Amino acid sequence: MTTPPVVIDRQRACEQRCPSRQTLGAWVSSTLAALPDGPEGGEVTIRYVEPEESRSLNAQFRGKDRPTNVLSFPASEDPAAVTVLPGSTLPYLGDLVICPEVVEREAAEQGKSRRAHHAHMVVHGILHLLGYDHLTPDEAEQMELIEIRVLSSLNYPDPYT
Repeated sequence: MTTPPVVIDRQRACEQRCPSRQTLGAWVSSTLAALPDGPEGGEVTIRYVEPEESRSLNAQFRGKDRPTNVLSFPASEDPAAVTVLPGSTLPYLGDLVICPEVVEREAAEQGKSRRAHHAHMVVHGILHLLGYDHLTPDEAEQMELIEIRVLSSLNYPDPYT
């Protein structure tokens, strides 16, 4: 399996430690490689925020007035549409906003390693950027199977067990 090229624009607007661009790139690339009809590479912005910014964005865009682990903002409402930013040759997938404080709290509550849960949130967010969702049982099953496969390829355990 070839590794799809990715470009990560990592933004830190929080005090917590965040994964390196290289680590994020590996997680994103592995996600893209697991999708038979997915893009052959891409660019994504991953912004790390404090709980207040996460809460504000979650309230504004999802109507939920609380911080959350990851928010996904696709570059296009149509996952088949390809946007290439000036100066690039890769499709722009969109933006992820991650609140490390929430991710770390959830990892502790669920008895998972912080790194494994963080990888899961990035994989989950990338799938949302590509049009995957979990609104119905069938959609949830499809998305979870992809997440499990990607995380396994990265040597992380099944996040649903």
